[in-house]
Amino acid sequence: MSEEPAFKRALLKLSGEAFQGGLEFGIDLTMLNRFASEIAEVAATGVELAVVVGAGNIFRGVNASKQGLDRVAADYMGMLATILNCVALQDALEKTGTPTRVLSAIEVPQICEPYIRRRAMRHLEKGRVVIFAAGTGNPYFSTDMAAALRAAEIGAEVILKATKVDGVYDSDPVTNPGAVKYERLTHMEVLRNNLRVMDATAISLCMDEDLPVIVFNLLETGNVKKAIMGENIGTRVVVE
Repeated sequence: MSEEPAFKRALLKLSGEAFQGGLEFGIDLTMLNRFASEIAEVAATGVELAVVVGAGNIFRGVNASKQGLDRVAADYMGMLATILNCVALQDALEKTGTPTRVLSAIEVPQICEPYIRRRAMRHLEKGRVVIFAAGTGNPYFSTDMAAALRAAEIGAEVILKATKVDGVYDSDPVTNPGAVKYERLTHMEVLRNNLRVMDATAISLCMDEDLPVIVFNLLETGNVKKAIMGENIGTRVVVE
């Protein structure tokens, strides 16, 4: 394996559930600090790193809408919940000495900067970890879509999709012990087989923009750096 990172600019997608750790909801500070430590280690290699964080540990707009809450209102609540996670991650990262900026698609000037593409790219060029909050700023779009959109906008070379499993399987490995793991897929295969990598809109954008996606287990220490360094972990979704 090369000692140089395989990518110069990358976007890391973290699920909100990962922040939850062993708690029923909210932020497990032990997990948060561990993620911050791994991100800091990657940033120290010189990689320009952006992060998109979900909010499933606090609020899920889709679930709330199914229970009767207006979908648009529920989605905006979910976007606001991502800001809580992003500010928490920023605090943990800055305690490691890593310069960080939170840019939000919903303006909250007392807490974070508004999302402006050129500003985000300038922060990356200056070596700051950029955390994108509030999804796309629009209802009906997931944080997966936000990750794909922001990655395309900033010219990221790869999306690192950190999950609770070690890759993409043909069925749920938790309920099916015989589930088969894919080492390599194309975007079209993901869409055709309805594989749960990202939602269809997000994976379609990645395909259109020739953006590879690496799906790997965030809960295994060191995997973020392994993915950045080009080690063969997880599942790679590649351009056909």
